[in-house]
Parts: sequence; structure tokens; C-alpha cells
Amino acid sequence: MSAMDIHEILKYLPHRYPFLLVDRVISYEAGKDIVALKNVSINEPFFGGHFPHHPVMPGVLIVEALAQAAAVLTLRTENSANKDDSVYYFVGIDGVRFKRPVMAGDQLILKVSIDREKKGLWKYSARAEVNDQLVTEAKLMCTARSV
Repeated sequence: MSAMDIHEILKYLPHRYPFLLVDRVISYEAGKDIVALKNVSINEPFFGGHFPHHPVMPGVLIVEALAQAAAVLTLRTENSANKDDSVYYFVGIDGVRFKRPVMAGDQLILKVSIDREKKGLWKYSARAEVNDQLVTEAKLMCTARSV
């Protein structure tokens, strides 16, 4: 089990502001699971339009944050830092459920575990929590592709 700061995360993810949605890795176990976090600030660019009178993080961005945590888990498991010749793509999602909104000021905890890997296609169970309450859950699929 080990943690990662933003500098190490940037070695694995090609995403940058405003689309980098993982701020820190709290714990990580190669080939097994990851717990990461996203601090949801009122300064996020999407809050200006979603919604000005009631700032709610879009559900699709919560799912993207989970996919980014899954990418860090897999790329670090494979000891494969971010490369210019390939991208780790989010290729599928099943059973997504949104249980409650994520608001400005929340700390989103991203929990992703590997279900299986076959021929370069990784499947995960993912859940996002705020204050130990489930806000989103899904089954994700990701894979690396040459660009």
C-alpha cells in the first residue's frame, strides 16, 4: 500500500487542468485496488453553468474521475508511465448509479478495484463516496491503444 502525490499522478495520466480529476492517491495495491481523492472546489470551471444557483458536479465527471483512478491503478500496476504513443481509453460502463449529488466543497473519494484483465481489456468495480456515503457506483472497462 502506498500513496501518490499530484507529481507522481501526472507521470501516469496525460490529463491536465481543467480535466485532471484525481488530486491524490491515498492508497494503492498493485493488481488489486486504489483509493484516490478529488477535492471539489467552487472554482471548478463546470460550476459556472451546472448550476449557478446550486453547484452540482456533473455525474459524467464523477464517472470520468473514477476512470482516471482506474487508469492510474492499471498503469502503475504495469509500471507503465504516461507515453506519447499510447492512450489509456475508457471504453465501457455498466450499471452506473447516482445516489446523491456531489456539491462544491465535497471531498470525493474514488475507490476502484480490478475485477479482471483479459487481452488488454481491464474491468473494474468502482464507487465514489462523500463522507462515507455512496454517491456513484459503476462497472468500468478501459484499455490502452496506440495513437
